[in-house]
Amino acid sequence: MLRKSICVYCGSRPGDREAYTTEAASLGTAIADEGWRLVYGAGDVGLMGTVARAAQAAGGETFGVIPQHLQAREVGKSDLTTFIVTETMHERKKVMLMNADAVVVMPGGPGSLDEFFEVLTWRQLGLHRKPIVLLNVADYWAPLMALMDHVVDNGFADRSLLDYVQSGVSAADTMALLRRALS
Repeated sequence: MLRKSICVYCGSRPGDREAYTTEAASLGTAIADEGWRLVYGAGDVGLMGTVARAAQAAGGETFGVIPQHLQAREVGKSDLTTFIVTETMHERKKVMLMNADAVVVMPGGPGSLDEFFEVLTWRQLGLHRKPIVLLNVADYWAPLMALMDHVVDNGFADRSLLDYVQSGVSAADTMALLRRALS
C-alpha cells in the first residue's frame, strides 16, 4: 500500500493563541505517527515550521515546496526529506496538491485562505476529489464556515459545496476524519 500524503496549509506566523502552536505540533506528530508524509509550504516559521519540526521529530517524511521569492522570508527549511523550490506561488500550490491525498487547513492568514479557496474551487469544478478538512482550533474558522453557508444560502453555490469540507476541532479529531476519508 502506498504511503498517504497530507497537505497542510497554515500560517507563516504563530498567531496569538498557544492553542494554534500546540495543535500544529500535535498534527505534525500525528501525521508522522500514522506513517503518512507531510506536504507543506517548506517554511521554518510560524505554524508551518511547528508542524514540520514536529513531523521530523516523530520520524516522519516531509515534503516542502517554496517559491524562490519566499525562501528568505519564510526561512526555507532545506533539511526536509524533499525540498522543492518553485518559481511562482501558483506552481507551489499546484505541486503541493498534486503530491497530496488530502488537505488540512489550519489557522492562517491571506495565504492560507487563498490556498483553501483554490483547492475548494478545484474540488467544486471536479479537478480533484481529495478530502478537505478545516482544523478549527479555538473556533478560528467559524466565520469562514458561516461565509460558506451565506454563499450557498444566497444562491452562489450549490449546497453540495458544503459537503466538500469537513471540520475538526483538534489534531486528533482531524486525524480521525482523515483516516475515515482515506480508508
